[in-house]
Amino acid sequence: MPKDKLSKKGFRAKLGGIFKRKKIKTLPPPPPKPLPKGYKVVEKYPLYEPFAHAAIAQNPVTGEHKYILDELRLDTLEQSVYDRILEILLAEIANPQEEIEDPRQFFVTEAEKIVGKYRISLGWLPDVSWSKILYHAQRNLVGFGRIDALMRDPNIEDISCDGVEKPVYIWHRRYENLETNMVFHADQELDDSVVKLVHMAGKHVSSAFPIVDASLPGKHRLAVCYRREVTPFGTAFTIRKFRDDPYSIIDLINLGTLSEEMAAYFWTCLENRASLMVLGGTASGKTTFLNAVACLIKPGSKIITIEETAELNLPHENWVSLIARRSYGLGENLTGEVSLFDLVKTSMRHRPDLIVVGEIRGSEAYTLFQALATGHGGMATMHADSIDSAVKRLIQKPMDIAPAYMPLMNIVVSIQRVHLPQSKTGEMTAYRRVISVDEIADYEDYKKLFNWNATDDVHISLLKNSIALNSVTTRRGLSWQKLMEEMKRRENVLRWMRERNIRSYKDVAGVITEYNAKPESFYEREVLAGAPAKNS
Repeated sequence: MPKDKLSKKGFRAKLGGIFKRKKIKTLPPPPPKPLPKGYKVVEKYPLYEPFAHAAIAQNPVTGEHKYILDELRLDTLEQSVYDRILEILLAEIANPQEEIEDPRQFFVTEAEKIVGKYRISLGWLPDVSWSKILYHAQRNLVGFGRIDALMRDPNIEDISCDGVEKPVYIWHRRYENLETNMVFHADQELDDSVVKLVHMAGKHVSSAFPIVDASLPGKHRLAVCYRREVTPFGTAFTIRKFRDDPYSIIDLINLGTLSEEMAAYFWTCLENRASLMVLGGTASGKTTFLNAVACLIKPGSKIITIEETAELNLPHENWVSLIARRSYGLGENLTGEVSLFDLVKTSMRHRPDLIVVGEIRGSEAYTLFQALATGHGGMATMHADSIDSAVKRLIQKPMDIAPAYMPLMNIVVSIQRVHLPQSKTGEMTAYRRVISVDEIADYEDYKKLFNWNATDDVHISLLKNSIALNSVTTRRGLSWQKLMEEMKRRENVLRWMRERNIRSYKDVAGVITEYNAKPESFYEREVLAGAPAKNS
């Protein structure tokens, strides 16, 4: 689980905000639904040994899969002791003496001391029962509550609940959309769980402000519709999970999202302040791609990222992250609101080399294009399925970009979630692929640079059409042949990292920094020196 530093006051608030009532009486949720009739378990793996496991069950007739969460539950006696120990923990757990990096480990250590102190007076229980009690206390006090085990599953991308008496659904990396055996049976139970999540994100939710969009610890994105103010089925929430270790450009190459040649092209263009826009639908991988490509930005560049909720995580030292803030008022009284438009304007005063906007959808797009016109680099994502539909959105209100400004956005990347057959089983599996890379020569004049061939699952290169690369040759006084040789070297550096499993985004950024500082010596020392040994 992600580690998030907390101050003394913050840790206490995190515990106290969960159970504000003095008398804590927690009713255990009903037992989860058993394995559906006719289903067979096809895969099982641990989430938190020995307390929580995940099982994937399949109906052999229909082929449908379900996600079964198998979690150790408290019996009646353990539940009564658990209720009493919660009160003791909240009363006696000490404030940390300094900032703590892992709230969970701090809680476990302190809780074990307190439980040891009161263990005899609370009645005899076997060691396994105390382990279960401490697990549930940790889960509910410093974890994510009932969904804590799901948050531990690295295979889950999304967790969503549509209301009371409706099963929680997840998006699994291998099995896609799955119904789980977890159900919230009462409004109070669901409301309390969501309030806890919102408080963990440092936000407020109520009947007056029923819609919340926030970032949980670990930068997981939380969207909430509270109670029955805007949804008739009760509180609904969706969590977009992000990996503790973000995907790097090497990871995306390994996954087939893009090719080494494409990565070398982006590396060269971004180094020369080319602007880039990533297009795609919901959950197509736009933000992941943008974050991975950011590893290729020239080291030392001043980068400002602008988002509604924090999702980007850059390995650069000279990086400022700006987050929009919703208003405190109601209706037209937008007291205290800080919009993306405001942040883009503010960013210009910080003299950035590159402005990265998490997603453009309104007037902030106009300001971003104004920044591009003054020579700043820019990157952004946008919901669109093609370059044509993106440009049509850009020239219409509320973005209202003049057609003459279109060439300021140099490169447009279209990424989609596609389904391809697995080589062994033939089953269709979801992947992310860059469908096309285009450069904008002028309004309605686009140059295709890369195109994805679905039949062979390969990217076809048309680099000779590149306007950006021709511009690089002019500005740097290079011939086309010399530039192609440099791009080939960068392609080999990326392959060298893949072969040596250098994939962490920080490690990749370190290699990029070292290569940019001394390209010839690094290439001869590392890439060329290692090539003969590998081929022999």
